[in-house]
Amino acid sequence: MAEPVVRIPDAKVALSTASVYPESTATAFEIAARLGYDGVEIMVWTDPVSQDIEALRRLSDYHQVPILAVHAPCLLITQRVWSTDPWVKLLRAQAAAEKLGASTVVVHPPFRWQRQYARGFVDGIWRMADETDVRFAVENMYPWRYKDREMLAYAPEWDVTKDDYRHFTVDLSHTATARTDALAMIDRMGDRLGHVHLADGKGSAKDEHLVPGRGNQPCAEVLERLALTGFDGHVVIEVNTRRAMSAAEREVDLAEALAFTRLHLASAAKSSRVPRS
Repeated sequence: MAEPVVRIPDAKVALSTASVYPESTATAFEIAARLGYDGVEIMVWTDPVSQDIEALRRLSDYHQVPILAVHAPCLLITQRVWSTDPWVKLLRAQAAAEKLGASTVVVHPPFRWQRQYARGFVDGIWRMADETDVRFAVENMYPWRYKDREMLAYAPEWDVTKDDYRHFTVDLSHTATARTDALAMIDRMGDRLGHVHLADGKGSAKDEHLVPGRGNQPCAEVLERLALTGFDGHVVIEVNTRRAMSAAEREVDLAEALAFTRLHLASAAKSSRVPRS
């Protein structure tokens, strides 16, 4: 008889700088270093430091925390960050990733009212991906809901697996809000899944971004599947800690999220056996 060997995949666990909001981007680096995250994902938004490549480089060097991914400024609140032209935003995100050593740019599908951008989005992402080693990982979104009404806010689709992209980001808070099957979506993404935003949700119309394990999404099962399939992308903790009553409580939440992720990324490799002594 033999004992199964615990195998940890190559996937690195990063902290999204959005996870410390309303604290600053600089605070995210401090927390990531203190808790032992493998790196950070920069959410480019209204914090001036998040838009400043040299400031980000200094923070990364000072804390010895690498920048693994850049989230392009494609939220409603960042419509004027780095330009009002969405293609310029993506070019600047690509340049930032290249200069900072990040391997991935996360991008949302266009809003439906960005008609020209939406019409050329799929082909445009392919063209950009052909010009760089940086992965453009397009993220699944969700329908917007208000009471009994549903609005399709994203184009070509909020379910990005319906279109042809080289790389995908799966976000488990978004699968909760969309009320879709996260594991089935990951199956459709297949080997094009390059990036994971780990969070939880309960199916609310709000994009909840709960700490993994506090909602109804299959966070543990997703991590175990990633481990068993040899996923080598990044797993990014992207949770909402705005309700934390103190900095200490926020840090406890982020430590819990990291521990949950590392626990479930460790899988028993049945094919590898160690003889009992």
